[in-house]
Amino acid sequence: MVRDGRMGGAVLRSLSRLAEGYAASACAGLPLGIAIARSRPARVAIRPLVLGLQALPSICWLPLAVLWFGLSEWAILFVVVMGSLLAVTISTEDAVSAIDPLVLRAAGTLGIKGPRFFGGVLVPAALPGIVTGLKLGWSFAWRALMAGELLFGAGGLGQLLANGRDLLDVPQVMGVMIAIVAIGSAVDQLLFHFAEVRIRRRWGLAEAT
Repeated sequence: MVRDGRMGGAVLRSLSRLAEGYAASACAGLPLGIAIARSRPARVAIRPLVLGLQALPSICWLPLAVLWFGLSEWAILFVVVMGSLLAVTISTEDAVSAIDPLVLRAAGTLGIKGPRFFGGVLVPAALPGIVTGLKLGWSFAWRALMAGELLFGAGGLGQLLANGRDLLDVPQVMGVMIAIVAIGSAVDQLLFHFAEVRIRRRWGLAEAT
């Protein structure tokens, strides 16, 4: 599969979809989590819905996505977004809610308000938890993408896996599974783990080595 280009094409197709869906999840989940943590009306109205939907497996969104968008690229992207958005939102809310109240009081005493407060105090103080939430959201997005591609043939690693199943080609199935695990582990270790360690050391939450 590597020699004939099928593996490379499938990896690029899957990662392209993942980048689009995950970026949308992060852009929507971060402000939504902050709003839930900082606004009582949002916490009362939105938080129960978010927590309830979080219990729904991401693949359960696929039938609804197909009804709304048809058998299209948008259907898979919708599944990826819904698989990741809720995890990012909940983790961001927890990270903001866990900020030391003394930090927020000090910012108020110094007259720091508006965008300067959110960009200079709130987000940096919650950043270690936010990065952990983004890491969790990535793992959910990756699983949702594989499930969507496996059930809805539209290229990517999921379809390559389904083709191996249909052809009873065990080496192809195992090869794709190894590729999925390798990509997931590489992104986790090279991106999120590295960022987590650096931020926690910078914030004094872990010992420097």
